[in-house]
Amino acid sequence: MNMWAKVRGEFIDIIQWTDDSNDTLIHRFERYGNQIKYGARLTVREGQAAVFINEGRIADVFYPGMYTLETRNLPILSTMQGWKYGFNSPFLAEVYFCSTRQFTDLKWGTQKPIIMRDAEFGPVRLRAFGTYAISVKDPAVLLRQLSGTDGRFTLDEIVNQLRNLILSRFADMMGESKIPVLDLASSYNELGELLAGQIEAEFHNYGLELVTFLIENISLPAEVEQALDRRTSMGVVGDLSEYTRFNVADSIPAAAANPGGLAAAGAGVGIGMAMAGPVTQAVSNPSKTPPPIPGTAQYFLAVEDRQEGPFNMSGLSSRVASGVLTRQTLVWTEGMVQWEPAGQVAALESLFKGSPPPLPAA
Repeated sequence: MNMWAKVRGEFIDIIQWTDDSNDTLIHRFERYGNQIKYGARLTVREGQAAVFINEGRIADVFYPGMYTLETRNLPILSTMQGWKYGFNSPFLAEVYFCSTRQFTDLKWGTQKPIIMRDAEFGPVRLRAFGTYAISVKDPAVLLRQLSGTDGRFTLDEIVNQLRNLILSRFADMMGESKIPVLDLASSYNELGELLAGQIEAEFHNYGLELVTFLIENISLPAEVEQALDRRTSMGVVGDLSEYTRFNVADSIPAAAANPGGLAAAGAGVGIGMAMAGPVTQAVSNPSKTPPPIPGTAQYFLAVEDRQEGPFNMSGLSSRVASGVLTRQTLVWTEGMVQWEPAGQVAALESLFKGSPPPLPAA
């Protein structure tokens, strides 16, 4: 190689970009006066694309490879420039490098709860968050629609718009899905795929491609989750009587270590066992009506082979007046061994004063 060839090689115009950041989508190649020599070497690495701009218009797009900028490699730009000074003259053009690699672990999430109607719980408020990944699908569209003449266009300048787009479509999808709140966790994949299909075309309008979209969590407000936890705890406890006995037995070692020793523990066990039955019955079979007033007897009647009641004395008196309750009507109340005619119950004798006895048998 002679000296002239060596010197000429030192002045070969090199156009390239090495990205040392993690968030740059578009980088403008800076050149004084935007003058690029004819025969310059353009290096486009994997994960990149180079866009040539001439007189404000996109001229050519180059994808990974090494190019010598000559007429055959720049058909559009060559036509626009005209090359009136010969093919060895410099030309004016802006070069924008675009990163086409994937940008992963981008976050999305609801800033305010989404209100929706659930079949089981009624109106509920939901929060959701997840991640997604994008890549540049069409550098020319991205340059036209978003970056313009920005010398360095980064993710921070677009993620807010993308997140707002995702949340708007997510709220609409949740309102239409009608999936019960308690079944949402088993539908994350299906919901993610459905939402990705709805917003993919809108990402394309920006020259972007939605590579992955993940729903990581959909949750209820903290107070609602606490109520669900209590409801779950009741289901886990099961038989309250057995649960009470278990707690009493479990407390014996601690009670024995306290002043009073096993005597106090025995008393506690007795009280616990005594309370277990009534507490369990009250919780398992809640009554919708209050018990009778103490000291007031309640009677059941046998009327035409069916049981009616219970009735207090006032109710029994009205049934005597209507003829439903007679001396022969069988009655029963707590403490009686069996059903007996009302006329043979001493406590009911006052109901029949003034009424004639039954006719004697023929």
